Parts: sequence; structure tokens; C-alpha cells
Amino acid sequence: MFTTVLMIEQPLAPADVEMVTTLHGDEQISFVVLMQPRGDQDRLLRAVDDVALGYLDDAARENRVPEGDEALPPAERALAYSLEALRAAGAEAVGELVSRHPLDLLKTVVERTGADEVIVLTAPHFVEEFFHRDWTSRARHKVGVPVLKLFAQHEPEGDEAEKDGSA
Repeated sequence: MFTTVLMIEQPLAPADVEMVTTLHGDEQISFVVLMQPRGDQDRLLRAVDDVALGYLDDAARENRVPEGDEALPPAERALAYSLEALRAAGAEAVGELVSRHPLDLLKTVVERTGADEVIVLTAPHFVEEFFHRDWTSRARHKVGVPVLKLFAQHEPEGDEAEKDGSA
């Protein structure tokens, strides 16, 4: 069994599920999913990234996206939805919300599970990436296993976006 710690910040789109469950061919995969709820500290960075990607409507809505304690219920729904999608694709999957210090939790989960790799599935974060302050860059120096960065599919407005509270 190949164990992957999967860090996400939005519900998995069907294309995301297919991508992460087929990376290792026919090998059986077990996922430990860490869902990062939205925080108010990164609102400006998200808006800049939305503008850079041409998602102007998303940038205009950043101030209406739940943050802090208000972000927990949408994050819990997004996590549950993502775990179910992974299981439906034939993978084992458990998960938890990241409440504080995501990289400390990541290191603990990698050690506790004997994970083979970490996948950070995220939207592009140009500002953080430029300064190597994104999860992937920071995790590579902390966890002791390969860290792969993949870009999540941008969900159109509708049912999927409502699961994470971003609509």
C-alpha cells in the first residue's frame, strides 16, 4: 500500500481525484487528506492570484468568503466530499482539518503514517511561490519524503464551489 498525504484547500474536482488516484498506476493508494480552511491572513494574496489568473469575479468576491471560525463548516463539508470522492475512486482515505501550523501537522502525519509522499494540491499562488513561502517549498525542507505540487482544477460557480463556501 502506497501512502500519500494530500494537502488541499478546496474540495477535490473530479479531474483532481482522477489525477491523484492514477499517479502510481494500478498500485493501491491510501490517502491522508489535510484540509486547510481559509484564513483571513491570505485574503489579499488570494485576490492577487485571482486577478493574475484572470478570475476577476473571484477576486471581487474574496471579501465574502468565510474565514476564521466561519470557514470551519464549509471546510468540513469540503473534506467529507473529497474523502468520499477518493473512496468512490477505489482509494482508502481518511482526513482532518488543519487547525494550526499546517507544516507541523504535516510532519507529524508523515511520521505517524509512514507516508511515502506528500502531494500539495493547490491553486497557483504566485506571490507566495515567488518568495518560496508556499506550502510545497516549505514542506520540502520539513517532511523528509518527496513533495509533489499539483495545481487543483478551478471549479466553476455552482455546486462544487458551494461545498467550500466560496460561492
